[in-house]
Amino acid sequence: MKVLIIGGTGNISTAITRILVNRGDDVTLYNRGKTKAQIPGDYKSIVGDRTDHAAFEAQMAETERFDCVIDMICYRPEDAQSVVRAFQGRVGQVIFCSTVDVYTKPAENYPITEQAERQPSPSFPYAFNKALCENILLEAHQRGDFPLTIIRPAQTYNDSSCPIPLLGPGTSLLNRIRKGKPVIVHGNGTSLWVACHRDDVAPAFVTAIGNSKTFGRGYNVTGEEWMTWETYYQTVARVMDAPPIKLIYIPTDLLGRIAPKSAEWCVVNFHYNNIFDNTAAKTDLGFSYIISWEEGVRRMIAWHDEKGDIDNSPDYPFYDQIVTAWQRLGETIVNELAVMDV
Repeated sequence: MKVLIIGGTGNISTAITRILVNRGDDVTLYNRGKTKAQIPGDYKSIVGDRTDHAAFEAQMAETERFDCVIDMICYRPEDAQSVVRAFQGRVGQVIFCSTVDVYTKPAENYPITEQAERQPSPSFPYAFNKALCENILLEAHQRGDFPLTIIRPAQTYNDSSCPIPLLGPGTSLLNRIRKGKPVIVHGNGTSLWVACHRDDVAPAFVTAIGNSKTFGRGYNVTGEEWMTWETYYQTVARVMDAPPIKLIYIPTDLLGRIAPKSAEWCVVNFHYNNIFDNTAAKTDLGFSYIISWEEGVRRMIAWHDEKGDIDNSPDYPFYDQIVTAWQRLGETIVNELAVMDV
């Protein structure tokens, strides 16, 4: 198969590229050439900026016809419109990497299936724009411009990733957990979350290539351990053999006001339940959730410890300032009001 990957050196796309190269496909990567793919084997590269839409489309007009184009870095409606102009009538299939965040939050039913409403709030620009991209590409599919397949991952990590820190860098979070320092969690820590290793996600993209069953359809490809955020972090502490984790529960809306930039995704995403039905991907794409969260964390810790990233992680003072202020406020409220509960 002759496959173009727009991106190709990112988190999921590196794993996709590796599978395709290993099985002997004719692979071309299109990106800015700033990140070298850590992939042995033969593949081609085209250097360019896909956000310069006119230049991108001119470059694509000079290429041969591809059996499949996998777009991993389409984030804005303008990007999707450019894909339509570049490939209408001259590609066997387009696979779009979307996200489960396109589903309306909160959902009416759980786990969320592909039939759920897709109306994300404009206050969540990443999700809102991905949904617009889906609509543009689906309209192109319905017009007959090209067959389209949509893949919707949730949190997807690799060995060099870190658990989501909510605030500050991920290695600082791991350092806190190792030292037994308090860890902030939004709300009461019981909203549900899923995570999936890229080595489980990438094969679904590959299986979709040339698969007519997938044309015009979207697929959830997500983790299958429905974890509370308490469990999510407690697993990290257990794998690190760290002291029992002390969680600091801060109301999500307040956390968003305290750290409007760092904690933005807590407000628009993390405090909702994020659990999904992968039945369609299992049936049509052979998706299988193999790498558990515990095993994934074990890999991440080993990767960062080999580089000394955790123990040498820089301090993030703002984190401790929030913890101290919240604990002080809690004590003040207790001392002021508890006497009234008689």
